[in-house]
Amino acid sequence: MALTRAAVEHVARLARLQLPASELERMREQLSAILDYMTMLQEVDVAGVPPTAQVTGLSSVMRPDEMQPTLSQAQALQNAPDHAEGMFRVKAVFEDESTG
Repeated sequence: MALTRAAVEHVARLARLQLPASELERMREQLSAILDYMTMLQEVDVAGVPPTAQVTGLSSVMRPDEMQPTLSQAQALQNAPDHAEGMFRVKAVFEDESTG
């Protein structure tokens, strides 16, 4: 399924991507190839195959959520480069627009 350049531009616009003209042709080829593979997969007979969400047989890879002792406030702050009033001090991330 060959996509047109206009279709790729439309998809890029929907995804809020600003693709330079030099990349549009490469994206057109790659997206067309992906759609060709999807077409091939749609032709596979899966009538006797049950839906599968987990192929490894694992039921849960997460450890149980158990309460454990935590650090005290002093322990948590002991290696902090800067702290005050029981809190970590860091440089400001956002600047006030009125100051600069």
